[in-house]
Amino acid sequence: MDTRLAIASKRDQRRYAKRPVDGVVVERILDAGRVTGSSRNTQKWEFVLVADKAALAEAVYAPENVATAGLVIAIVGEAASFDVGRCAQNMFLAAWDQGVVSCPNGVKDADLAAAICGGEVKAVLSFGWPVRELHVEDRSVEEWSAQANRKSLDELVRRV
Repeated sequence: MDTRLAIASKRDQRRYAKRPVDGVVVERILDAGRVTGSSRNTQKWEFVLVADKAALAEAVYAPENVATAGLVIAIVGEAASFDVGRCAQNMFLAAWDQGVVSCPNGVKDADLAAAICGGEVKAVLSFGWPVRELHVEDRSVEEWSAQANRKSLDELVRRV
């Protein structure tokens, strides 16, 4: 998938088909996280593949996102929030390139999440196959961009 098209068409999805995300797709998602740049290349993270999704679901604000996902990855460690955000976005885009949808999840019970994942959880990422087939390439980058519920560049850009 073209990078601009991937960025313009990517939307968070919170409903997943009842099908695991596995094999080479998982490896590609994890590798996208691995190659992400980090502050001074410290890479202060681990990627935890969560098997007990029901338990971790209790630690996030929207439990159904995690409980019904085909794949859940927790980013654990001491990485700065900026680095975690970069890593998560790379993983989301790598998943999207494979036809897998995704969503970030906020942690409401940090102690429970840490007990399950074995360390400080910086982000919980849920992934899954879409409930309905998505035809990303049926629209242009410009069409996806125009249909996004986002502020215009005129509202966001300032020159100094």
